[in-house]
Amino acid sequence: MSFWKNLRSQLSSIASLSEHIDTAAAEESIRNSIYFRGPNVWILVFSIIIASVGLNVNSIPVIIGAMLISPLLGPIFGIGLGLGINDTGLLKSSLKNILVMMGISLVASFIYFLVTPLNLSNPTELLARTNPTIYDVLIALFGGFAGIFELSRKEKGTVFSGVAIATALMPPLCTAGFGLANGNLMYFLGALYLFTINCIFIILATYLTVKYMKFGQYEYKDEKAGKRARRLITAVTVIVIVPSIWSAIVMIRENTFNETVSDFINANRNMYSGYIMDYKVEHRNGSRVEVYFTGEPLSASEKNNFMESAKEYGLKPEQVIIKEHALVEGTDQAEILKGIYERTDSEITRREAEIKKLEDQLALMHASDIPYEQISREAANQYPGITSLLVARGARTDIDGYSRTDGLVAVVSTSVPFTEEERERFTNWLKIRLDTENVTMYEIHEKLDEGKEKAEGRQ
Repeated sequence: MSFWKNLRSQLSSIASLSEHIDTAAAEESIRNSIYFRGPNVWILVFSIIIASVGLNVNSIPVIIGAMLISPLLGPIFGIGLGLGINDTGLLKSSLKNILVMMGISLVASFIYFLVTPLNLSNPTELLARTNPTIYDVLIALFGGFAGIFELSRKEKGTVFSGVAIATALMPPLCTAGFGLANGNLMYFLGALYLFTINCIFIILATYLTVKYMKFGQYEYKDEKAGKRARRLITAVTVIVIVPSIWSAIVMIRENTFNETVSDFINANRNMYSGYIMDYKVEHRNGSRVEVYFTGEPLSASEKNNFMESAKEYGLKPEQVIIKEHALVEGTDQAEILKGIYERTDSEITRREAEIKKLEDQLALMHASDIPYEQISREAANQYPGITSLLVARGARTDIDGYSRTDGLVAVVSTSVPFTEEERERFTNWLKIRLDTENVTMYEIHEKLDEGKEKAEGRQ
């Protein structure tokens, strides 16, 4: 018992925060960082333009550099702190400043993408910021925890810059500006949704940490004002927490569906006369997948087998839509040919593997073949009395004990009976010649008696 007590005491001492945090200093730091005026505005504009350039040319290092100099996190931590200590004044100021921050960011990125001469045909980094996943939620949540812990500890380190990179607040705002500049509503709404999700979970992490660390609660001189503030804080907290939980559940479901679809497509890509060129997952009005086939049309039985396979992966028939000879938006002839070549290569690889397997099995069978003609000649040369020789592979089974011994069976016909020494030498020769330890030999002695051939055998 003393060992477990000591271990628990040591673990508690290691994980203890009481000697390492300064909540008052953390609160002051957050209050000072929520405002956007003067240099902060220009730093935000410069960082937004840098991030927009990085997104425009698909350069991850440039995007990371922009996130390092961006002052975006202050108002978001301010909202979490305001909710945690019941300070409606801080909450309102933070909300106002985050709106100002969003406005500045959208205008700066909108102007950049409006005038930039760069135009990528496949802006993958922009596309990645239009569809939030459960991974974005987890990064924002634990990034928020890391950020508020860093602000609360007495000895400051380099964690905060890492949080700015991990939580990725700037790229979605730049992508929203790109959507505005190009009239692409999907980009605009998807990017704002991702930004909102990130903000909500950073706020949630800040709120929970403030409550856990017992930051000093804001005191209202007027009791009525205090009640109104607490009601407002409660309402905003519910508005933040309930959607965050719901969005997390929805994203987990969508992520599970996406992974199921990916496994299903990979398992069925080369099983039919047609080729699965591509597929597209939609989560509007329920999750479903559109599967695009090209090549030879699928037969009715192939379509039925495809749907049966979908059921095995937990996909309902109404969730799987087969589209034959259809092109996904943006797919060109080169991509179709690439898909066909990939299918052909995959089929060739599969068939080569089957041929290799059959060749190995055939080689194994040949290795166990007995060279009957050569064995007969060698035996006759060494033992002139042998008139015929039968050699076969077999197994000896003990009926009572159900045991089995594999080996060779040799039946030797002789005109002159073997001596015991000859029998033993012949048996050992067969073991060495045919590389086996188990040889059972039967001898049949043939002799003429009154013109009739008689045989007597002995083992």
